[in-house]
Amino acid sequence: MKHPHFAASQRGATLIVGLIMLVMVTLLVISAFTLSGGNLKAVGNMQFRNEAIAAANMAIEQTISGSFSTINAADTINVDIDQDNLIDYVVNVAAPVCIQAPPAPVDTAALSGVNSNISNMSNYLTLWEITATVTSQATGAAAVVKQGINQRLTQSQYNASTCPNP
Repeated sequence: MKHPHFAASQRGATLIVGLIMLVMVTLLVISAFTLSGGNLKAVGNMQFRNEAIAAANMAIEQTISGSFSTINAADTINVDIDQDNLIDYVVNVAAPVCIQAPPAPVDTAALSGVNSNISNMSNYLTLWEITATVTSQATGAAAVVKQGINQRLTQSQYNASTCPNP
């Protein structure tokens, strides 16, 4: 008991240091929670974007898998991406736009083995652009997907007014 005055002045310092540490740990936990919430939103947005692009690609593939010469108007396709019988995305597929057509028909006999199952008739190798606008039913998020395709059209399918020569 040589220093009773020194011990008395130390009372409560541990409590104050402990409270300061508790406040610092609390602030650290709150900031970590806030950052993880922001990351969760970013990951969710990326998932919706990827699903929207997949829905647009499904709609474009569905559109071009039919008879291409009859596609001349816009179409709306409902996509159920997760197979739960609820519409997840609405895809508006615009009418295909012809970008380029050859100045003259291509003789398929001259292709020497390429697409050998095509009959020997004159064909037009045309380049088209298809635009699909996707809207999520759940979030309202939207995306636009453009895809170019080459399409071989016969003389009866080819329309010079909708697909002019360059």
